[in-house]
Amino acid sequence: MRNVAIVILVAVVLAKSTAAQSAEPAATNSDQQIAEYFRAETQKLTDRTFADIETLEDWTGKRPEYRRQMLEMLGLNPMPPKTPLEPVVTGTLEESGVIVERLHFQSMPGLYVTANLYRPSVQNEKLPAILYVCGHGGERQDGKSLGNKTHYQHHGAWFARNGYVCLTIDTVQLGEIEGIHHGTYREKMWWWNNRGYSSAGVEAFNCIRSLDYLQSRDEVDGDRIGVTGRSGGGAYSWWIAAIDERITAAVPVAGITSLKNHVVDGCVEGHCDCMYMVNTYRWDFPMVAALVAPRPLLITNSDKDRIFPLDGVVDVYTKVQKIYDLYDARDKLGLQISEGPHKDTQELRVAAFRWMNRFLREDHSLIEMAAEPLFEKRDLRVFEELPEQQRVTTIHESFVPKAEPGDLDVDSPEAVRALIDRLRQRTFRGWPDSPEPLNVHSSAVEGGPSQAHVIEFTSQSPFRLPIYVLQPDRDPNAPLDVLILDQDGWKKWAAGLSVLFPGHVPGVKPDPEVAAAMQRMTEDRNTAFIVPRGVGPTRWTDDERTQTHIRRRFMLLGQTLAGMQIYDVIRGLETLRQTAGLEKSVVSIEAEGDAAVWGLYASLFVDGIDQLNLENLPERNRDAPDLLNVSRFVELNDVVNAAATRLVEK
Repeated sequence: MRNVAIVILVAVVLAKSTAAQSAEPAATNSDQQIAEYFRAETQKLTDRTFADIETLEDWTGKRPEYRRQMLEMLGLNPMPPKTPLEPVVTGTLEESGVIVERLHFQSMPGLYVTANLYRPSVQNEKLPAILYVCGHGGERQDGKSLGNKTHYQHHGAWFARNGYVCLTIDTVQLGEIEGIHHGTYREKMWWWNNRGYSSAGVEAFNCIRSLDYLQSRDEVDGDRIGVTGRSGGGAYSWWIAAIDERITAAVPVAGITSLKNHVVDGCVEGHCDCMYMVNTYRWDFPMVAALVAPRPLLITNSDKDRIFPLDGVVDVYTKVQKIYDLYDARDKLGLQISEGPHKDTQELRVAAFRWMNRFLREDHSLIEMAAEPLFEKRDLRVFEELPEQQRVTTIHESFVPKAEPGDLDVDSPEAVRALIDRLRQRTFRGWPDSPEPLNVHSSAVEGGPSQAHVIEFTSQSPFRLPIYVLQPDRDPNAPLDVLILDQDGWKKWAAGLSVLFPGHVPGVKPDPEVAAAMQRMTEDRNTAFIVPRGVGPTRWTDDERTQTHIRRRFMLLGQTLAGMQIYDVIRGLETLRQTAGLEKSVVSIEAEGDAAVWGLYASLFVDGIDQLNLENLPERNRDAPDLLNVSRFVELNDVVNAAATRLVEK
């Protein structure tokens, strides 16, 4: 690493005035801008779904790669090793012709899956099996979780009374050993994105191992296995049916809808992280459904479900018809809509039961038996005392492998180029493939110092962003300091910018003291302030909850807010190269905190930078702004070392 080229600072070098710290962004049309952005980006992904698929050969040729992508987005590529399940039955109950076993197994060492296995009391042959995956129906007694398997016991009982073996498994969040589904939603663990981790991946892997367990049972016909579940269980039904062809028939209930519903219509705000893969490859959800084809698939939902709206459910069904038609298998794709809210209704159950009977038992008879619970919930609990060596509560720390510091060979130019390519494909895939024209407009500032002018450019529609430039040295080869501002940086300097650029920093109270400090700092140096989207003039909200769900919308689009802010910095640097008097400048980047991370990554994609002055740069990815998957292949200090190899020699 060339320490002279990259300066990592840990102290604030310029004082902040009280007025500058309290500067608030102007009230603009920023809320409309971000809404317009999400609509446009969502439409792009929707429009390209199956756009290049015309024949069955088109689909079957691409399908293996789509499946690989799906596994990667669930954190399952590479697939974790299949270690011994170590199953233990802790007790049995019998009622009304049904035996239920209380059991647990380990999908990987220490990752316990608690479950109930329902089977007929009398059995003379191998039976078809059902994997029932549970939604968010938690049950507790005396302060202890009974597992959501107890909430959904009536499904397992019905299947056993009608000639099936049914394994009902707890989820991580609401099982007897209580882990975390709500990493970004509630716990602010944005580093899950850096790690390429979603709790959906653990649920999918537990489903894979559940199929292994079912196939190990003598009572089960391992070639006839169905999956169903509702809400969260509906989503997990999608994951396992898409990635594991041992599933013969699938009935996801209220578990999928369109990307538009989630991003544009706001359904993301009603869902935790377990409902979503890390959308690296920028899919709309019909892509998940299509991976089930041509196996029997019934999509079921109710018509007043606010978190899985009817229009999106029908949209998924309509689009996936194209793939089933290519297989000439329309009879294996169904859509069943019942009246009601987001609830486990009898109408939804009956449809699922009939579908499984039809495709697993070749039985078309009417359903005459209601699904009713047979056991006390407390009696279905597996553990009296939870195992001390469990990893359920911390599985997010280790489920997806991560890079370690020093893994990157920065002395190898090929390794650095490979890193940049990997970042572009797996971290910044959400950047536009074809950048828009910058449409640069530069204007002098009336009432400000003579060296001040404002540049506006289009980074990505609808975001038109400002660069505030102080240019005392008109020599075209003069060095240029580029300060990148995050929201804290904006608060630090906005009151001074308001003095130096009157009329161009609306809504911010001017502070002459901050302006004087800025003029002293820049009196013999050309200086530009880049302000990415979501900062200062384009700040859309300060409400924490709203900010959380805006960031989650970016995630669903295969982006992160920080990743797109890095793109804005790159576009801003390109804009400066197109500005008269600055096009030949050698550029130094100065940034602090989050902006230091933006500047660091931007330097990997822009030539002609001679120095990075990075203040309060986080020490590791975990503490840095979230960027999809980055921790899978590089740690932050290696990014610093890679950036140093690209800097212009002085």
